[in-house]
Amino acid sequence: MSKTFAALIYALTVAFFVAFFLYPIAQTLGGALFDADGHFTLAYVAEVFRNEIYVEGLRNAFFLAVFSTIATTAIALPLAFLTDRFDFPGKKLLSALLLVPMILPPFVGAIGIRAILGGYGALNSVLQSVGLLGANESIDWLGRGQFWGIVALNALHLYPILYLNVTAALANLDPAMEEAAENLGCTGLRKFRRITLPLIMPGLFAGGTIVFIFAFTELGVPLIFDYTRVTSVQIFYGLKEIAGNPFPFALVVVMLVLTTLAYLTSKLLFGRGDYAMMAKATTAGGARALHGSRGWLCAAFFAGVTFLALLPHLGVVCVSFSGEWYRTVLPAEWTLEHYHNALGHYLTVPSILNSLKYASAATLIDILLGLAIAYVIVRTTLPGRALLDTLAMLPLAVPGLVLAFGYLSMTQDGKPFAAFSPGKDPTLLLIVAYSVRRLPYIVRSAVAGLQQTSVTLEEAAQNLGCSPLRTLCRITLPLIMANVIAGALLAFSFAMLEVSDSLILAQKQQHYPITKAIYELYQLLGEGRFVASALGVWAMAFLGLTIFTASKILGKKMGALFRV
Repeated sequence: MSKTFAALIYALTVAFFVAFFLYPIAQTLGGALFDADGHFTLAYVAEVFRNEIYVEGLRNAFFLAVFSTIATTAIALPLAFLTDRFDFPGKKLLSALLLVPMILPPFVGAIGIRAILGGYGALNSVLQSVGLLGANESIDWLGRGQFWGIVALNALHLYPILYLNVTAALANLDPAMEEAAENLGCTGLRKFRRITLPLIMPGLFAGGTIVFIFAFTELGVPLIFDYTRVTSVQIFYGLKEIAGNPFPFALVVVMLVLTTLAYLTSKLLFGRGDYAMMAKATTAGGARALHGSRGWLCAAFFAGVTFLALLPHLGVVCVSFSGEWYRTVLPAEWTLEHYHNALGHYLTVPSILNSLKYASAATLIDILLGLAIAYVIVRTTLPGRALLDTLAMLPLAVPGLVLAFGYLSMTQDGKPFAAFSPGKDPTLLLIVAYSVRRLPYIVRSAVAGLQQTSVTLEEAAQNLGCSPLRTLCRITLPLIMANVIAGALLAFSFAMLEVSDSLILAQKQQHYPITKAIYELYQLLGEGRFVASALGVWAMAFLGLTIFTASKILGKKMGALFRV
């Protein structure tokens, strides 16, 4: 690829990020840091920390993120270690099932959890049946513990991201390092704490940063749990006053600063790569077979975690098939009517078509941009390649809620993008929002493919007179096609089920994507939550198939897609 062409790609990519990533953030900063006369002020941000309600929301959001990250680590770390070091009965199946929580947006899973843990839900019915509760007694588990319910749901949804990162880090660990420690008498837990843990810390911290940011800014689960004293929900309710109220802007800026600090901490502490190891393992590592009771105990641990993680999904499935589910362990009546209604409901079919349209267009943009960015990063010596790589991965570190708020801000009357206001036709805005949010998946997949493909094949083609563009299409692209397909599948499937952008930017019924339709259906009285659950089950099946396909293609390298 010529330097001129590489420079053109670089310029176009930077322009795209300036227009649709940095500019929306700048608009949000402007709304919080400048008054009506255009004068710089910190009064709005300062007021956030003086207002007890806002401070309580930030405190709750922070502790939700902290405890969600701790709970996620407690689940993912032992699972990854056992997967890497031991063989046990049913390992392949159980390891595959660990990724199941990724196939459902957590706010949809919250519908199932409410059916299980509500005052008249399945858990109370179980306790009544075994005599631990009286016939007329009930415990509103969610009413008493909304905070911990959200933490549990976040952890059960997010642990696969951390699991994939830690598994990849353990796979790259040189066994000679641990063997040397054992030869010096360092074994067991001490070896793990002094040798293994520091070596995998970059992967652990990278995945943990994503978990923290997601939990800190999660909008859907608190909405379903009716947990309003949290910053993300306060911002969502403040959207109605965005034209004349600076405080939603100030809340978003505070959230952005905190998540940016988390990202920078990750990069500063572990951004320079792993601890020094040989390029390849110097001795043959491998999983050790566990026989007898120890093997079955390990399998039981995996099965137990999988069962807990599947509870929200099972709840959604049961709700979608239930004719009536009240004060019983399982639904008293079963029906397929909700699936029939979902296919004919005035919200569902248009929302599916909308999501297909938005996600397909966004994925096409991501493929073109992602391939170009990856090629410049890996195959050129252009100055600023590291900046381009950082820009491409930043959407993972910036909360979707912040970006969605920025898009809403930059389309207000009088702004350059006012023609794409969500109050008019947000189609282009949603496509761009989805593409920006999911671009890192394709970039990282393509980078991994290019790094594994020898450049000599491309050089040979160009020496024989093949142009750089034709070389890319005829030689390079076929060699990395599996990586591109895997990244595109993930980008497409997660765009189909994007939450923050959908809830905020799709304001008219005819533009609702799937997740906004599920949220609106859940608000309806009568059969609303049943139809919403049926639509959620369709979403589970779709995303499950795409993630399974991507994981089969990428294997353990899939964890790199979730690194900032």
